[in-house]
Amino acid sequence: MAKYKPWLVCCFILAGLICAVAVVCMCIASLEGSGCPSGSFRHAAVSADSLRCSEIGRNMLQQGGSAVDGAIAALLCTSVVNPQSMGIGGGSIITIRNKTGNVKVYNFRETVPQSFKTNLLNDCPTTFSLTSGSQWIGVPGELRGYEAVHKQYGKLPWAKLFEPTIKLARGGIPMPPFLGKFLNHPIVRTRVESCSLCEVFCNKNKTVLSKGDTLKFPKLAETMEIIAEQGAAAFYTGKIGHDLIQDIKAAGGTLEMADLNSFQVRVEDAWTVPLGNTQIHIPPPPSGGALLAFILRLMKGFPLTPNSLDGDQKIQTYHRYIEAVKFANGQKRSICDPVFNNRKTADHLIDPAFINRIRDKIFSNCTHDNSYYYNVKPSSDHVGTTHVSVLDEDGLAVSATSTINQVFGGTVYSPRTGIILNNELSDFCGRADTVRAGEQPPSSMTPLILESKSGGLLVIGGSGGSMITSAVAMSIMNHLWLGMNLKDAIAAPIVFVDSENKLNFEPGFDKSVINGLRALGHKDGNWIHFFNVVNAVEKENGCIAAVSDSRKMGMSAGY
Repeated sequence: MAKYKPWLVCCFILAGLICAVAVVCMCIASLEGSGCPSGSFRHAAVSADSLRCSEIGRNMLQQGGSAVDGAIAALLCTSVVNPQSMGIGGGSIITIRNKTGNVKVYNFRETVPQSFKTNLLNDCPTTFSLTSGSQWIGVPGELRGYEAVHKQYGKLPWAKLFEPTIKLARGGIPMPPFLGKFLNHPIVRTRVESCSLCEVFCNKNKTVLSKGDTLKFPKLAETMEIIAEQGAAAFYTGKIGHDLIQDIKAAGGTLEMADLNSFQVRVEDAWTVPLGNTQIHIPPPPSGGALLAFILRLMKGFPLTPNSLDGDQKIQTYHRYIEAVKFANGQKRSICDPVFNNRKTADHLIDPAFINRIRDKIFSNCTHDNSYYYNVKPSSDHVGTTHVSVLDEDGLAVSATSTINQVFGGTVYSPRTGIILNNELSDFCGRADTVRAGEQPPSSMTPLILESKSGGLLVIGGSGGSMITSAVAMSIMNHLWLGMNLKDAIAAPIVFVDSENKLNFEPGFDKSVINGLRALGHKDGNWIHFFNVVNAVEKENGCIAAVSDSRKMGMSAGY
């Protein structure tokens, strides 16, 4: 008879218990996942302009990083994948909601240097054009801002956030599809081939790179490596900064090291605005948040349901929205730097009494040709910028909009550092009568976070310069009130009301609505550059939907 071995029996019992626990855990996980729609995530997600950058951001989260770590890593990646939109030579506005519900705005957009061109605003274009030249360069705030938010919310080491992008910049990547298409647009191609950017974006024969070519940023990789090792100080007080200033001066610019040394991030509470069963957290001026809130609160006063897109109701819904945007265009000059202007210049935009008064001026059967009716003083429209939305496992939400302003900024490239400089000061054109040292220009950027009474969160923002307001406002309306899921809400063609209050319809827009709006007296514009891009992450009932706008060939990532 075999000898009794109690330890062996214990092993069998223990193995059985482990198997039972594993089966229970699998069942629980299966039950939890079954309640979420296909394609959604349970834990965290990142929506950036490209799948590559969304995945880099997600990977940071999976390695224990916070939403801020993910956002910084995704933005750094975007500076290589979509360098026409943003980079460390620019600035950002980031809205952050912590897990207790407190919402802060970190504004590190570029500022006017201490010395700038006399009568700068005389150089402003009078029609749509891409503004070039070193006189438009503002003091870059990007890295100082990353430093501030990482210090407050970061979990991973600073250097780790740079590693993926350094690898991409040094080793090279196949030409990103959107950038390749963009570079070969006639206007952009001529712009790049005729300036110092050709050093990076052209072949040896001085023609722009295209599909099949490899894009490399060797000098930028060196710069990022130093910043990763030494921190933002390498840019603001160290050798990188000195090299950058030397190149800017060689291009005719006016920035000094003192401008970099003195740059400070602005940290303030978000403006929280009620919107029915939702409240929106917006960045205060000089961002475009107040204009967006103004439009949404105007529209909230009309009865909006999914039925509002049926038949003639659809024409009326868009008519009211267009009228709201026309009045918003008339308020653009209210958006200015509160440090240098009356701090309450934009407060009326979220005042219910003012909003109700404006709503009474919207009629169902007509529009108005007279620009004085809307208080509109036309300014030039423009394109540019990028946006990243992130939500992590701990509930930290980050809505980040970053820019070098227009396409490739002002086309000033720093050969010593590999940095593309912004042309942020051109944002004063048509929106201000003066420019002062240290001032931030007005902006359409509006990274925001929406919070429902049921506990849902929507982290959303857009890019596209002047189209940001239209793109984000219509996405929110489509989703909150008109019954569309998040993907369809963002994908729906927009109507862009330009600075002259003319209507510009994105390809695919409902032709019956276009004809109906014309019958009400609305005039057509001639805008053809639809680079309106919205990226969003939404958490509802424990499920996370993440959408990167297909207009920029983007895809989100999560887990």
